[in-house]
Amino acid sequence: MSFFPGNDPQAGDVFACDAIELMVIPNARDIGGFAVRRALPTARRRLVGPFIFFDRMGPAILRAGQALDVRPHPHIGLSTVTYLFDGKVRHRDSLGTEMVIEPGDVNLMTAGRGIVHSERSPEELRGGPLSISGLQTWLALPEDKEEMAPVFDNTPRGELPDFSYQGVTGRVVIGDFDGMRSPVRTTSDTLYVDIRLDAGASVDLPAEAEERAIYVLDGMVTIAGDRFPSDRLLVFRPGDRITVSTEAGAHFMLFGGASLGSKRYIWWNFVSSSKERIEQAKEEWRTGRFDIVPGDEKEFIPLPEN
Repeated sequence: MSFFPGNDPQAGDVFACDAIELMVIPNARDIGGFAVRRALPTARRRLVGPFIFFDRMGPAILRAGQALDVRPHPHIGLSTVTYLFDGKVRHRDSLGTEMVIEPGDVNLMTAGRGIVHSERSPEELRGGPLSISGLQTWLALPEDKEEMAPVFDNTPRGELPDFSYQGVTGRVVIGDFDGMRSPVRTTSDTLYVDIRLDAGASVDLPAEAEERAIYVLDGMVTIAGDRFPSDRLLVFRPGDRITVSTEAGAHFMLFGGASLGSKRYIWWNFVSSSKERIEQAKEEWRTGRFDIVPGDEKEFIPLPEN
């Protein structure tokens, strides 16, 4: 799930709300029986806080005989964040980690100077229909952390703070929200919150985060009189307090954080502040100098030709 060959997203229509800087309409691509919608990066917006990559996976049901099989592949200069709403995925990596992520858990894999991993449907669940629904995002690392040692962390759902009030429910996945703090630790200031609104409910989004956006997962939201359907990414202008409401119910992710303050390059699964470092990583993968994934040594994704 850390890399799908998705299509570039597109900028959306003009809207009335002055607080919205950009609307992104992700393009969907079928990947082995389910849709993946890529919302970041775009030509007009590369990052929101540290978020440099945002994929919506599913929701879908894989038929009997189908499965998720993302073969071993490398990363540098980023943290991958896997967050599921439905289904299970087995993660293996070159650190020797083997972990089945379940809905509501957070898998945070920081590649640093280099890591290899695979993501597959658990073997014990194959043979019948498999559900899949979730988000795969990448956090670009600060320049002084790009070459840190790789590390993997799993935070179970039960350790994440939940909130519920006046038709608003949700979970603080990363960062601070509504007086609560997630235990998930990142290398820079990061905000990632799962929010659901009942019919007729509304929620105020705090203005403290330097950069903010929401991705509408389900339903229709209203902001300052403009209505936005599901599968829209809305980037807000800094400093404004935003109120998100809904008539019939909605589900969205709030995300963002502090700007990294410098440019990042992205090519395939590699992110770096240096083009030369990406070229080095390409050569290292081409020549087999990355570590192997214990328990998943037989296959790998080759370096793309372009």
